[in-house]
Amino acid sequence: MFNLSNQPRPAYGGQAVIEGVMFGGKHYTVTAVRRKDDTIEYYEEPKEEIPWVKKLQRIPFLRGIVGLITSSANGSKHLNFSTERYDSEPGKEKQENSAPSRLTMILGVAVIGVLSFLFGKLIFTVVPAILADVLFQRVTNNIVQNLIEGGIKIILLLVYILVIARTPMIKRLFQYHGAEHKVINAYEAGVELTVKRVQQFSTLHYRCGSSFIVFTVLVGVVIYSFFHYDSLWERIYQRILLLPVVIGVSYETLQATNKLRNVPFLRILGYPGLWLQKITTREPDDKQVEVAIASFLRMRELDEAKHSAPTTTISIS
Repeated sequence: MFNLSNQPRPAYGGQAVIEGVMFGGKHYTVTAVRRKDDTIEYYEEPKEEIPWVKKLQRIPFLRGIVGLITSSANGSKHLNFSTERYDSEPGKEKQENSAPSRLTMILGVAVIGVLSFLFGKLIFTVVPAILADVLFQRVTNNIVQNLIEGGIKIILLLVYILVIARTPMIKRLFQYHGAEHKVINAYEAGVELTVKRVQQFSTLHYRCGSSFIVFTVLVGVVIYSFFHYDSLWERIYQRILLLPVVIGVSYETLQATNKLRNVPFLRILGYPGLWLQKITTREPDDKQVEVAIASFLRMRELDEAKHSAPTTTISIS
């Protein structure tokens, strides 16, 4: 095992996938999946830096929107890999697609991932607005209406998560989500990444996407309060147009709460997201933590190899 205690601590991110975990580094994104024969298989993807995207990622508020799109697209590819590898029998995989067809598949999955997120966001934006208007017609104060709408969003979100969490696959996905957080917490604490030591850490983390979802609701309540509407359809129209603004501000808020998490009285800003993570994460078993560690260390290994030998080419497995 690598001992990481004296190395710098970049802010890594990850994602739980079907029977595995994905981690993104500076140069590579790696997914490790536990297959049915108990082996671990990797999907290693070099990060391609697009100049204009890189510039956008440096602009406050706009970088949150860009990051959301790129992470959704990238996450969809790795989720697709994990599903294929877990479902297929070892040694019986289909022959790799040709480069053009593979590229088409990747782009297709990326587009589906982004559209799925946007569709879900629209559902959780439009439905609460309609319910708040229909059920609370006598409430005319804009701020109160926004608070009611925000409360409905939270209730719908919690019900949705609690319902899907009852399925065995999602329960295991939430366990891998917990394993991902444990590895990041252990790494940021500077301890050696072994199963025994990683298991001692929390399944909660301030930078989690679950926290981001909560912030989109809370930030939305504040932003919507500055805009007047005369009808339900005008209200829905405003909500849709303001989605990029809400996403951008929510991202910056999430980053701020992560930086302030060690400041007394200010760390409470991150508590709502941590509370939601108590639902979206579960305690993982040792084998799940082993997969998360394997993914993280492989990502670090590839990143360090790229840094020390920029001309080295490593193919996607």
